[in-house]
Amino acid sequence: MIGSLKDKVAIIGTGVTKFGEIWDKDAEDLLVEAVHEACNEANIDPVKDVDGIWVATFYTFSGVGGTAFSEPLKIFGKPVTRVENYCASGMDAIRNAAIAVASGLYDIVIACGVEKILDQGARGLPGVGEMNPQPVLPRLSAPAMFALCAVRAFKVWGWTKEDLAKVAVKNHYNGYYHPKAHFRRKIDIETALKAPIIAYPLGLYDCCAVSDGAAAVVLTRPEIARKLVGDEYAVIKGLGLAVETATPWLDPNFDFLGFPSTRKAADMAYKMAGIEDPRKELDFGIVHDCFTITELLDYQDMRLCKPGEGADLIREEVTTIHGDFPINPDGGLKCFGHPIGATGCRMVVELTRQVLGRAEGLQVKDAEIGFAHNLGGPFSVASVIIVARK
Repeated sequence: MIGSLKDKVAIIGTGVTKFGEIWDKDAEDLLVEAVHEACNEANIDPVKDVDGIWVATFYTFSGVGGTAFSEPLKIFGKPVTRVENYCASGMDAIRNAAIAVASGLYDIVIACGVEKILDQGARGLPGVGEMNPQPVLPRLSAPAMFALCAVRAFKVWGWTKEDLAKVAVKNHYNGYYHPKAHFRRKIDIETALKAPIIAYPLGLYDCCAVSDGAAAVVLTRPEIARKLVGDEYAVIKGLGLAVETATPWLDPNFDFLGFPSTRKAADMAYKMAGIEDPRKELDFGIVHDCFTITELLDYQDMRLCKPGEGADLIREEVTTIHGDFPINPDGGLKCFGHPIGATGCRMVVELTRQVLGRAEGLQVKDAEIGFAHNLGGPFSVASVIIVARK
């Protein structure tokens, strides 16, 4: 590793809209709401104080170019960069913004993300098949891709649909208490198991929903943070991003029992933060649970347990809100849904609020340091960020 930004970047402002079916607002409305909430929390004027902006959108109908930010916020003449990196777009926007601050190029920046998908009227994610117009091996749907992982885990490790259901029950319990979650309803194991199958063995409650939403963070250096918000800020301890192939099913060595991009991004972040044993040195985590099987594999890829032991963590309630290592205390993508450009930013908002002791939903007890993990594409790209109380 050439350099490190450990303790060089502070998060001083966070903002997030409610996620869900938001018919009375467009992408611009959502972005304005999230950005202004973050700037108000940071005690800054976005026009006068901000040096640079990164905005994440996956779909062009949610925003194109830097104008995706400048037009709705009516902030012109500043450097604005649109970021797109599959489902990890939001966290990659934060990564780029953090690097700019750590380098000394800018003092105060905004990283944000937005997606307005439901207005398109499509079933599932719009236009996914068009991204890979391969005549013989067309792009699988997202549920189908991750279902392959579940079938393999069932075969190799003996995991079951009950294990997947326990993830759904846990996350729905947490999401019930979060005022900005898309789905706020507790479910039981029987409900999850009896739900319609989407892509075997994944049922309805194993899949996150398509949602609309926006989120934003304000970043600066710690010395500036103290002047603006006193002690009410968090610091970035580590960052990692890794990109793998977009066609893993063509790789004879790919076993569908985990995601190399996650493992490599996690190793980068852990190394930068000086973390050797994440299960002992961190307090909680937020993982990309686009499907329940993904969360179980994430436990392993994030080195919280050994391969094959992911299901043991959910069976033993280790990752519940009252467990030894809570995962997704906000309800995760399972309850928030996944407006692609916004998700990674929302994760970091939740991560920051947890370590500062002001979570909007369930608060992790004694949370001082944790991670967030954002996965995108056909397991292709992953980003990991570690954030701690100052």
